[in-house]
Amino acid sequence: MPASLSSLNKQQKAAVTAEDKRVIVIAGAGSGKTQTLLQKILYLINEKNVKPSEILAITFTKNAANEMIDRLILSIDFDGHYKDILQNKKLSESTKHTHRRKQIVKTGWIRNLTIRTFHSLCYSILRTYGVSEFDNKFKIITDTGHLDEEMSSITASETTYTALHKVLIDCCSEKDYLIELKRYVLDYLVDKLHLPQRSALALSSDNKIYTSLNGTKVRSKSEQYIADWLYRHNIKFVYEPKVTFQEKEFYPDFFIPDANLYIEHISNLSKGSGFKEKQFNIAGKLLVKTYEEMTRDTSLFNLALERIIRNRLPDGFDVDAVLYYEEEFRNRHHEIRNFLRQLIRVIDMIKVDGLSMKDIAQKASLDPHQRIRDFYKLVLPLVDKFETYCTDRSYLDFNDLNIKAIHLLKNSEEIRHKFFQQYKYVLVDEFQDVNKIQVSFIKTLMNPDAQLFCVGDDWQSIYGFRGADVQYIVEFTRFFKDARCISLDTNYRSTPNIVDASSEVIRNNRFMVDKVIKAQKKSRKKIEVYSAIDFEDGVDFAVQEVKELLAQGIPNDQILFLYRRSKMFEPYRERFKKEKIHVSAKTIHAAKGLESKAVFIVGLTQGSGGFPDVWLDDRIYQTIRPVKYDILLEEERRLFYVALTRAEDILYLITEKGNESMFIDEIPPSYKVLFSKSLQSVLPIKVHCPSCSRVVEPHFKFCPECGEQI
Repeated sequence: MPASLSSLNKQQKAAVTAEDKRVIVIAGAGSGKTQTLLQKILYLINEKNVKPSEILAITFTKNAANEMIDRLILSIDFDGHYKDILQNKKLSESTKHTHRRKQIVKTGWIRNLTIRTFHSLCYSILRTYGVSEFDNKFKIITDTGHLDEEMSSITASETTYTALHKVLIDCCSEKDYLIELKRYVLDYLVDKLHLPQRSALALSSDNKIYTSLNGTKVRSKSEQYIADWLYRHNIKFVYEPKVTFQEKEFYPDFFIPDANLYIEHISNLSKGSGFKEKQFNIAGKLLVKTYEEMTRDTSLFNLALERIIRNRLPDGFDVDAVLYYEEEFRNRHHEIRNFLRQLIRVIDMIKVDGLSMKDIAQKASLDPHQRIRDFYKLVLPLVDKFETYCTDRSYLDFNDLNIKAIHLLKNSEEIRHKFFQQYKYVLVDEFQDVNKIQVSFIKTLMNPDAQLFCVGDDWQSIYGFRGADVQYIVEFTRFFKDARCISLDTNYRSTPNIVDASSEVIRNNRFMVDKVIKAQKKSRKKIEVYSAIDFEDGVDFAVQEVKELLAQGIPNDQILFLYRRSKMFEPYRERFKKEKIHVSAKTIHAAKGLESKAVFIVGLTQGSGGFPDVWLDDRIYQTIRPVKYDILLEEERRLFYVALTRAEDILYLITEKGNESMFIDEIPPSYKVLFSKSLQSVLPIKVHCPSCSRVVEPHFKFCPECGEQI
């Protein structure tokens, strides 16, 4: 089991042999991060005589854990048999995993290592020791219903969405809740009155932009309130009925057939109603007026409507409407889905940030915007019932695994002591992606005397939308006292121009660990930036370049297209399909950790739908996690850095002439070469007379000099 350090550079050796209690290894892209982490494990076992059972390595994904295990197996794969299995493209991942398990079983030191994801580790702790904290026969509830092999047998039979939907229907058995939910759905998910562009609807032909509970469109919020009051009290109405007296047409706001009553609501925008009122009196029709100032106090307005309408209804009229969820939301499935999707994200954010729904709801109750107040007023009782629902059925989601494991370790000294005794070395991969509860879990699990060895790159922190917080790696020494910071500054993947250009771009960020990364490769090839005239021109260029790369002998799977959003690649995908050319293509997030000989980054335009594509989250989410524009822009720049550093030798950036991404401008001229087609001349076309050659105006039909027809 060789653990030679001879293959490591100076910084890698310093990291592997470091004995400080807290170590953060800032590993630039292509600097051998994974190799350093694996050599640390081998060094501890071979040179320091550490028992494998005393080493804990935590990763973020199952694939990363499997890759770590594979590379440890390869370290003793002297005959190359396991390497052949991994490289055999005909074998399924399931078959390869079976071989992996066999190797683990027969290799004692690998079997005794603990290499797990955060979720898998917390799952194991709760399953084995968690009976005092929760039902240790719990099931995992997810938003997709899919889990990895280890947890697949304990997946809940329903998803988070379906469970929340059941609880929502139960909440709607209370009439007041159902009405408030419907009002929210109609105002903000159907009419979307909070969006500035919706104000343009006020200029429409009928000016009716507010939807009442029974679906009737009305002209104002006050009229909407009256319509809703009538609906809640089971009173049918006609909005703006046509009434004719002495050949004159009138349109009072409401007619209530059961009370034979007309209502006219007077606002500061209303036309004079004196003539209309007089005509109604002459015709013997009852017209009652309500006023805008009455709506300022809803309780008084309710009393006014009671006095106006109730006594005019027939004896025995039932004003207690029975409302059912299925009927009220029959045609609103899409809006309900959006509402619940928002709530699922809210629940996730609150758990990841270690917050309380009650505290957030209290904060939201003071928000100046009614939409935010109404949303959290609706979700607070819904979340309470959902938590009860999940507890009753022994459901935990992935965040709950972390939270419950932390509670268990904090509340049980005996269990905490067991882990303190077991793990002398805790290694964490991709530390730039940790969130608040994961850092809390590490601190709670780990013996203060154990070594914490973390590896990551703040320049590649791109999961802020999931709750990852780059501050934990940038300010590592603040969260972990007396920590040592070691930088891996040699890039073994990319050419000097790619390495230097990406470093120059990322230095436009303010919140980062500054470092000087040097390329080991020797190459003068520059980054090629193509400014397309239009989308089709960009696709034509890419197709031609790919054909040339293939002709040079570069394999298809070594040509990678990257994009910020999937729609950016669609025109390219269609063209490659038509040309029967196969290339690899991924979003930049999905490509993290990959590398390719030739990389094309497409969609590099400025503005909405381009890259960077920065938009501030809905205020519903900002209530939980306020994020400023500059912070989001820095994450977009880190995402661009990740894209640039996937390229080994050849890098193309495709943009549009006159609409280039600001990130392209941040690459110094010495690292790139710019080219594009010339734009066509916009000068007037010259027309010559075919007889005398005189220049004539393009619209002339005859030459003014010789009279010849043009």
